[in-house]
Amino acid sequence: MSVPAELRELLLSRISDVPDYPQPGVVFKDITPLLADPTAFRALTDAFVDLCERFRVDKVVGLEARGFILAAPVAVAAGVGFVPVRKAGKLPGATLGQAYELEYGTAEIEIHAGALAPGDRVLVIDDVLATGGTADASLQLIRRAGAEVAGLAVLLELGFLDGRQRLEPGLKGAPLEALITV
Repeated sequence: MSVPAELRELLLSRISDVPDYPQPGVVFKDITPLLADPTAFRALTDAFVDLCERFRVDKVVGLEARGFILAAPVAVAAGVGFVPVRKAGKLPGATLGQAYELEYGTAEIEIHAGALAPGDRVLVIDDVLATGGTADASLQLIRRAGAEVAGLAVLLELGFLDGRQRLEPGLKGAPLEALITV
């Protein structure tokens, strides 16, 4: 996806670097200034809505937690359903779960059983692509539910962490769209 320079600059200007958070040596990318700016937030939402239209999606999946903030308004604007992917144990009722490896152990994500129907075309939305573990697990979860991965879209890709390479097998040819790569 070729992002217009004006959009890229607007979005980048509203993302703050927070050094040594959540631990020393990490530079956290804070998107809350972008969310507080209605012009920037609208531009981001519109860019994701364009992807929904281009990929002909039926549902948008938002990854906990900042992915919820980005994906929900996209779903409303695109006229499609929104499905939250939560950490295990956070959803009531019957769920479908997917475990995945972390640098220091394992974790699990879940969706409501029946939230995705066979044949649904799904766009996964998140704020940052780092190592790709949660995103990869979400792709597996979507397919196990019988739905089709139409694509994965992120605001910011941290290219130096090689998340894109980790996701290649799980994407199975579906596009990965990053509005900004650093």
